[in-house]
Amino acid sequence: MSVINSIRSQLSPVHPQGYPFIGGFALVALVLLWLWAPLGWLAVVATLWCAYFFRDPPRVTPAREGLLVAPADGRVSRVADAVPPKELELGARPLTRISIFMSVFNCHVNRSPLAGRIERIVYRAGAFVSADLDKASESNERNMFVIAAAGGTRIGVVQIAGLVARRIVPFVREGETVAAGQRIGMIRFGSRVDVYLPEGARSLVGEGQTAVAGETVLADLKATEPNRAFSMT
Repeated sequence: MSVINSIRSQLSPVHPQGYPFIGGFALVALVLLWLWAPLGWLAVVATLWCAYFFRDPPRVTPAREGLLVAPADGRVSRVADAVPPKELELGARPLTRISIFMSVFNCHVNRSPLAGRIERIVYRAGAFVSADLDKASESNERNMFVIAAAGGTRIGVVQIAGLVARRIVPFVREGETVAAGQRIGMIRFGSRVDVYLPEGARSLVGEGQTAVAGETVLADLKATEPNRAFSMT
């Protein structure tokens, strides 16, 4: 019973976006089990993986003004200065960009890094090179948000489709007000999310660190401490 409960906890709750895919995988598994059991059991495993991919677990978001939380689960692949996409209209000066790479085993529901208003949403079609490559920020299919917070703070969030991903699904619209940690969209099936910090903001995470959407603090806009140093242990 404990094993069943453990599996159930890993596979639920499932986001409604996943129901058609899980149903399709399950139907194929049933047909293959009838035709040839060994292949059918492989399809059952694939169905369980599909349910795991579309999981949407609740998160506990720190609620303090000035905190920026991770928009995605995954590995912090890069923290570097970069000029934000011109579509975001955040200026031509380099800003700190935090990139989070999501593998096919990460939860792919994306969340708002802070409370504010969705000021701008811009979609761009593109290629599907590996999202872990730096050029993916300019070449790949992407969906871009500008979120304006109280006091005039504006940040950019860019969902980037990856090598396997073929669909970016937004959950919010321009003009909508969002809370920190609120679900704003998802990417199917392996991808990256970039966050452009406001000028002068300092990253509190390092490359290689694991981020949890809605929980891991990426930056504190009210902090005055210098950049942190990190070491691999």
